[in-house]
Amino acid sequence: MASGVKPRVKVPKSAAAGSAITIKTLISHKMESGRRKDKKTGELIPRSIINRFTCEFNGQSVVDIAMETSISTNPFFQFDATVPEAGEFKFTWYDDDGSVYEAAKKVKIA
Repeated sequence: MASGVKPRVKVPKSAAAGSAITIKTLISHKMESGRRKDKKTGELIPRSIINRFTCEFNGQSVVDIAMETSISTNPFFQFDATVPEAGEFKFTWYDDDGSVYEAAKKVKIA
C-alpha cells in the first residue's frame, strides 16, 4: 500500500430529482512509474500507480476509467451525473499493488 494516499470527493448534499450535478474527485498519490531509481540505493522504485477509477450510484456504474503510466500525480476528475433519486455515490480507486481506496457520499432529493 502506498503511503499518504488520501481520496477526496466533493458532491452536493442535495439535488432535484432528475437533475445533473457536478462531482469532483482527487486522490493524493505519488504515482511511481517503475522507471525512476532511488537516489540512495540506485535501485528501481517499484511501479505504483492508480490504474482504475470507478464511480457508482446506488450500484449502477456512472464512470469507469482506466489509467496508464502517464497519468499525473494526484489525479483529479470532474464529471456530471444525473441523480434520479436519493442515494449514495461510491468512489473506488485501484492501485497496482492491489490496494483499493474507497469513499462514499450520500445525496438527498431536495
